[in-house]
Parts: sequence; structure tokens; C-alpha cells
Amino acid sequence: MTHQTPEEIRALARRNLVPHFTRAEAWRSPELPVIDHGEGCYVYDDSGRRYLDGLSGLFCVNIGHGRTDIVAAAMKQMEKLAYWPNWGAAHPSVIEAAAKIAELTPGDLDRIFFTNSGSEAVESALKFARQYHRSQGQPERTVIIARDFAYHGVTMGALALTGIPWYKEPFEPVMPDVRHFPNTFGEVVPAGGSAADLPSITKLRSIIDEVGGDKVAAIFAEPVQNSRGALVPPDGYWQELRKICDDNGILLVADEVICGFGRLGEWFGTGRFGVVPDVITFAKAATSGYAPLGGMAIRTPLVERLWDSPDGGSFFHGSTWGGHPVATAAAIANIDAMIEMNAVGNARSLEDHFRSGLDGLIASHPTLSEVRGTGYFYALEFVADRESGTALTTTQAQQLVRTVMPAAMRESGLLTRPDDRGATMLILSPPLIADAAVLDELIGHVDHVLAAVDAHVAGTA
Repeated sequence: MTHQTPEEIRALARRNLVPHFTRAEAWRSPELPVIDHGEGCYVYDDSGRRYLDGLSGLFCVNIGHGRTDIVAAAMKQMEKLAYWPNWGAAHPSVIEAAAKIAELTPGDLDRIFFTNSGSEAVESALKFARQYHRSQGQPERTVIIARDFAYHGVTMGALALTGIPWYKEPFEPVMPDVRHFPNTFGEVVPAGGSAADLPSITKLRSIIDEVGGDKVAAIFAEPVQNSRGALVPPDGYWQELRKICDDNGILLVADEVICGFGRLGEWFGTGRFGVVPDVITFAKAATSGYAPLGGMAIRTPLVERLWDSPDGGSFFHGSTWGGHPVATAAAIANIDAMIEMNAVGNARSLEDHFRSGLDGLIASHPTLSEVRGTGYFYALEFVADRESGTALTTTQAQQLVRTVMPAAMRESGLLTRPDDRGATMLILSPPLIADAAVLDELIGHVDHVLAAVDAHVAGTA
């Protein structure tokens, strides 16, 4: 768009564009952000103002903005072969992308099925779990188990797995045969015990006993759960999930749409916790957001058993765009760039620096109750007063998320995500290429936002 004022651009957006997960008052605001271009860890709005990208777009842009090599790879592929489906045929770009991803996944998760998004990846894993068990003579395995407050996507199957009640309410009834068990918020392994004694694990076992282990198809969980604020599981937790699944013939699905491709300082988050799941779902950073691409990695024996079964022969699922030549070319270039820049190693080596900087903010901000996370993925949770344990009022919480923190971020030059899913939080997930200086700058911006939170809460007490 040329020769249009910022006001005209925003008016055009409001006239024609329906936003995603955006409140009407924010969309109608004259301060609606319009992001024009990006470079490295920064993006620029249509007036030329620079912002530090504290959320990697939306947990996507791990390699940073403005990579001309990824753009060139996509353009080259478009010139050679802009489109071909993966139905009964393949093309070089999708074959190479699958091979590269298989080299990075743990264990024998060597079969890659491509989709367009994380929601579609979860939907595909749901369908694979159901068809796999049916192909093995167990059609009664239809129950899916996921965690409270987990977000798994917006398609109707993925939405049923999502454990956030108000996300589902407008679309009820959702898919049946879904159960939820507690997430790991606040859990620690008891003294003298093990992860098997955690309340969430105990509840999971009771759910399986109630519905019958021979009725459960799969358990879905993120390595570090995003909703409710970067929940890092206690030691041994993932080993317990693996054992429960093995004991009951259940598929273990790791939803790595956020955690995959380096966010936790490993290529895949389950690798950080020493477990090989049966399926990994991925998206977002597979291309660092340069093209839409998602998918799932499946253990080779599972695919072979489905194909070789009397009722199998194929995974009866697909889409027009899954494994698109241009998107998979972007994925290849993205992975090559991440390896060349040691982006995953950078996140691993600087996570302590990042964490210590965030922890250092607690003493000077009475509303900051906790910092949670690992790698380049953190949540800061707020209360009215940390020392007394006073909670925010509903009005204070809404004002912080909807007006106070967004305004403070604009003042400081930061773009990231205030979150109200289960608590009042600020989520941080910078590009993996962020060095110590960028992290220090990010912490400075966060300090400014926290000061605004403190002042608002004190003024409304």
C-alpha cells in the first residue's frame, strides 16, 4: 500500500479484515499496530518505529526476521515447481525436508507427515491415533487424554483437546471421548518420592482406570505447557507418561508446536526430558514463520504396522497444501540456517543468563510473583502483592492485560504477549539468535512494563 496515511491503513483494516483472537476495542483503536518489516530480533511498524520482538512473532521466528537466504530458497523453488500434491507422488523439496527433520527428531521418529499449521498437525495426530488402533484390531480405543489449560489448536478435534473451557464454549458440543487431567502447575516431587507420586500422575492413572486402558488411544502433552504460563515438568514426569502409555498400549503424543525447533535449547523439547514419544506434532518454527508449514513425526514401526495391516494400506488423511514445495523449501533453508548459526546452541548457552536477568526483577517489583520457564521460553506471573499473597481483582487483571501492559510495551518498544489464561502473565519467547545484549535489552523493556504494572496496581488498591 502506497500513499496512504496510518489512519487510512487502519481504517482499511477495520473495513475489510477480520482479526484472529482480537478484542473489538483493540481492533478499533487508533493505536492498532501495523507491522511493516523486520530485521533480526526487531520489527518496524508503518511509521518506522522499531520494536524488539519478544515473542518471535508467535513462537515462530526462531532464526530472526529478514533472512534473504530463506526468501531466495522459496523463490527458487517457486520458479522450478510452485505446486505439486503429495497424493500418490512426491517432489524433491518435500523429500529433503522430511529427511532433514527426521535427522533431528529423537529415536525412530523418522516418518514425517506434513500439514499447514499446528492445529492441523494435532488434528492429524488425533486421526492417526484412532486409525492406528483400528488397524491393529482395537477400534474401541477412541478416548483421548490431554491436560487442563493446555492449548492444542482451533480445529474441532484439536479444540476438544484444548483444556481451556472458554475457548470451547462458543462451539459446543465438541468432539466427545476426551478427558483432561491436571497440568504440572505448582507440582514438585515429594521428599523421598518420585514423579510417580505427583498428583497429576495419580489423577491420570485414575482416569485410565475409570475409562479402561484398552479404551484410550493417546495422551497429548506439551514438553513445557504454554497456557497457564511456561510450565516446566518435574524431573521424571515425562518418564512416567512414557511408562503409563507403554503399560496400557497408549500412544504418547508430544505437542511440540511451540517447543520444537530449538525453543527449549534442544531441537525437540522431549529430547530435553529424555523421552521418545510415539508422535511429535510441530509447526511454527519449522520454517521460522517464513511459510506456513506444520506436521507430525511418527515412529517408523507405527507407520509400517498401519500400512501392513488388513484394514490399513494408507493413512487415510491429507490436504491440498500439506508438504507444499515452497513451504518445504523454506523449511530446508531454515534448518540449514539454524545449524549454521548454532541457534539452538545459542539458546542453550544463554538460558542461564536470560533466567538470571528475569529473576533479578523480582526484588524490585512487588507485583511479580513468579518467573517460570526454561530455554528461551518464560512466563512472568502477577499478583497484587507478592509478600502478602494478595491476588489481583478481576478488574485489575483485565486492565493489566488489555490496557496497562500493551501501553507500557508501546512506550518501551517491545512486542510480546500479555496472557490471562489461568492467571495474569507476560510471556517471553525471543528469537533463538538473540545474544546477551539483546536479552539484556529485552529485560530492560520488561522492567519498564513491570513498573507500569506496579504503579497501576498501587493506584487501584
